[in-house]
Amino acid sequence: MKSYNKLIRDKIPLIMTKEGKDFTTHIASDEEYRKKLKEKLLEEVNEFLEDPCLEELADIAEVFGALVPALGYTLDQLETVVRKKKKTKGAFRRKIILETVGK
Repeated sequence: MKSYNKLIRDKIPLIMTKEGKDFTTHIASDEEYRKKLKEKLLEEVNEFLEDPCLEELADIAEVFGALVPALGYTLDQLETVVRKKKKTKGAFRRKIILETVGK
């Protein structure tokens, strides 16, 4: 049996059961869940970098949406910080590339 030890979407066990696959799973502790979400975020970002498509962006968004409460934050708190940073530092809409910085 091939070993994965990675976080999967909630319906994957049901899908694998319907396909007649043999598998084992366990429910992560909160600490393991946070760790695995971070690993999954890197996995999904790397997949997006290899294939920059909407499907991969959706995977990143799903992991991101799970990571916010897993780290003890709310989406409202996140949005407040996003707005504050936009107000003080701006966004990324003007496509500005920093080339050099002197003293």
